[in-house]
Amino acid sequence: MEVNSSVNEFILLGLAQNLLKDKVVFVIFLLLYLATLLANFLIVMTIRNSQTLGSAMYFFLFYLSFADACFATTTAPRLVVDSVSEKKVISYNECMTQIFAVHFFGCMEILVLVFMSFDRYVAICKPLWYTAFMSQRVCGTLVKLAEVGACVHSSAQILLALKLPFCDPSVIDHYFCDIQPLLKLSCVDTYVINLLIVFNSGAICMVSFILLLISYVFILRSLSNHSAEGRKKALSTCTSHIIVIVLFFVPCIYTYTRPVTAFPVDKVVAVFYTIGTPLLNPLIYTLRNAEVKQAMRKLWCNKL
Repeated sequence: MEVNSSVNEFILLGLAQNLLKDKVVFVIFLLLYLATLLANFLIVMTIRNSQTLGSAMYFFLFYLSFADACFATTTAPRLVVDSVSEKKVISYNECMTQIFAVHFFGCMEILVLVFMSFDRYVAICKPLWYTAFMSQRVCGTLVKLAEVGACVHSSAQILLALKLPFCDPSVIDHYFCDIQPLLKLSCVDTYVINLLIVFNSGAICMVSFILLLISYVFILRSLSNHSAEGRKKALSTCTSHIIVIVLFFVPCIYTYTRPVTAFPVDKVVAVFYTIGTPLLNPLIYTLRNAEVKQAMRKLWCNKL
């Protein structure tokens, strides 16, 4: 292997290395991406233009949908285009930009999910404190903290990636650029860098996942004070939220908390949190919410 300290481009192997499978990938993920954009766009426009959806929960849902649409856009379009391209080439600068974007919007989504669970905890477990704790100013400050935190996290990832010297051939066995696949191309010992990634990305995923589960445990415990119908409704909602959280965080934890090793399943696992969750979030958080559906029908019927 030859050390290449001034690499200009990488070759992405994509999700499949078969012509027929690539065509299937093109159709499926194009439809999934368009559905993701449509679903999140509808939520963003509905919350922005509705006068009835002004609570903190919908404030956070607005930013979650925005982050979901951007997060899916960081990976899905290239996956779709590369699936019908003969040469799946990405430049060095585009690769670094994609790493930054993936981690920025991914981290922002994680932090917004944490703030949403805190909002639900206060609303259900501490209703008398809700107005003081979840004021518009507090919610705005939390979203700004999420943006700053995401920027710090993604900047740290880029700094680690920029220091890596690579070996030829510069072939990435993945469908998008990320720090973990790049470590496998490096010609230096990546043990320390991998530890830093675990303490950065891995810790964010693990700590956030634990906080979310704890918040839902407290929420479910508090349901004993509600009526049977209220408990059933809240339990159904919490269960769907927990399913989405598990589908997002478990693949993230699997990816960012282990040594630099390559498995064939890695790319399939990444699909869950890069493409699957941005589509599931709007479906779970709106289709099970009568208030959002009513506001959506009213707004779009009036426009049509």
